[in-house]
Amino acid sequence: MNREELVNQIKLKKTFLCVGLDSDIEKIPKHLLEFEDPVFEFNKAIIDATKDFCVAYKPNIAFYEKNGDKGWISLKKTIQYIPSNILTIADAKRGDIGNTSSMYAKAFFENLNFNCITLSPYMGFDSVSTYLSYKNKWIILLALTSNKSSLDFQNAKLKNGLHLFEEIIKTSKKWGSLKNTMYVVGATQAERLKEVRKIIPDHFLLVPGFGKQGGSLSKVAKYALNSDCGILVNSSRNIIYASDCLNFAENAKIESKKIQQKMSIILSQSDFLKK
Repeated sequence: MNREELVNQIKLKKTFLCVGLDSDIEKIPKHLLEFEDPVFEFNKAIIDATKDFCVAYKPNIAFYEKNGDKGWISLKKTIQYIPSNILTIADAKRGDIGNTSSMYAKAFFENLNFNCITLSPYMGFDSVSTYLSYKNKWIILLALTSNKSSLDFQNAKLKNGLHLFEEIIKTSKKWGSLKNTMYVVGATQAERLKEVRKIIPDHFLLVPGFGKQGGSLSKVAKYALNSDCGILVNSSRNIIYASDCLNFAENAKIESKKIQQKMSIILSQSDFLKK
């Protein structure tokens, strides 16, 4: 999916919601365990319930890897089931160089056919260059994450006066383009989004940390919304685990619709829908 297609979907659905498919077999409703592939059945129901209210899905790869071969099968079936007009993000946080990064790119972009992958930029340009060679695929670089310990390194002040996360963004924005590079900036770091936007005013941002982690949707929009919307706000547990009963999918639909309605109001008050 290219940038224009993503922007058009945001306009059409009036939402910038990304649903995180952090699907844990130990947390899904117990009645699904009767199925041959419980995780896929769970994801399928969640997708059917939420697809009208979001523009992206983000499976957290760790939740599938832990289930071994069965997990990878569940993941592949899930990606194949997601409608083609919805962005797919492999939340894999990979980061390696040379032939290793090439193999990761083949796994996620070719074999699983994800649109995007989250990457750690710590090892530099040659750890992400392979991914950039794919047409209509995106890298999403970790910049300022939503966890408490992000302050251990990401906020460190460098000799040039920049924080480490600012230096990462400043340097890496030259690697790709607006058409193939996004950045992760946590919703719990909302006020730092002003600093981020000074460096990359036009890039898309993937914003986790909304919901259970305490991030504010209104603050994220205030500081990060740009002329193409430019933000994908992720919600995982609030939506997919809204209920553990037989009606879990209906509850997921209700929660995702609530968020979409808030986002629709935010977009209607911006210049984005007037373009």
